[in-house]
Amino acid sequence: MRCAILVRMRGPERYFFVHLQKTAGTSLTGSLRDQFGPGAVYPLPGDEGRVEAVLDVDHLQRVFAREQDRIRVVAGHFPLCTTEVIGVPFRTFTILREPLARTLSFLRHQQVLVPELADASLDEVYNRPKQLHALIHNHMVKMLGLTPELMTHGAATMASFDDAYLERAKAALDRIDVWGLQEDYDGFHRNLEAAFGWDLGPPRRSNTTTPGPVSEELAARILRDNALDVELYRYATDHVQARFGDRLVPGP
Repeated sequence: MRCAILVRMRGPERYFFVHLQKTAGTSLTGSLRDQFGPGAVYPLPGDEGRVEAVLDVDHLQRVFAREQDRIRVVAGHFPLCTTEVIGVPFRTFTILREPLARTLSFLRHQQVLVPELADASLDEVYNRPKQLHALIHNHMVKMLGLTPELMTHGAATMASFDDAYLERAKAALDRIDVWGLQEDYDGFHRNLEAAFGWDLGPPRRSNTTTPGPVSEELAARILRDNALDVELYRYATDHVQARFGDRLVPGP
């Protein structure tokens, strides 16, 4: 069980971005650095590009305890319950994505990142060891539904998913200050600015992958393996207008 490091809370409001992998979060983090300055957004300069900086909760705790006076935004692939571990108030936001598209984008990104996978098929990438599956299967439900007691390795925590996980994730989504769908990234971007009074500039696109063919068998397998994410995404699409409809800023 993790214990929160007690830190003092002072100064301006802080924000926690639950960066779900392959949901345009890298693009948004770039806009956040423009808004607040790179020294105010975790990972801090010097830590960018280090795997532990975006996945290791202990590393985040140590940096935050040392640099909390200048950190305004925490980004990185950290479950929502990390806010409880840090132990200070945050405004929260996140972006969700249709699970099949999100997973396929993750697999294609692995083909780019890992040299030995450059010529592998998507099926072969998906068949990698279970350590990789800890970052794929029901990723969105895990990132929102984990508790500090269950979290052992941040986003890579091995989980035994059940309906209680899904219900915690739905309840967490209801509590998050601002959330949106990657498929309407521009709308989410405008809504984020309206809710927090930010000026993020024009929506940007970075770290994208190029869609390609996928076998029906792999698509069906991904949807089976991510059944709870499918349910969470359906819940999100059913509730986004009711939750944010009166606050959404019309597009051009």
